[in-house]
Amino acid sequence: MQRFGKPEEVAALAVLLGSDEATYMTGAELTIDGGILAGSAAAPGS
Repeated sequence: MQRFGKPEEVAALAVLLGSDEATYMTGAELTIDGGILAGSAAAPGS
């Protein structure tokens, strides 16, 4: 995405997690970084 996140984008996730839409979610770790960390982990055995 090549940009920093906007406060309202982070707030939207906080609102979702506090809403009835998240009642079936348990134990999730959500990364809000615009995909910066996607694919950055080293391959096993490297």
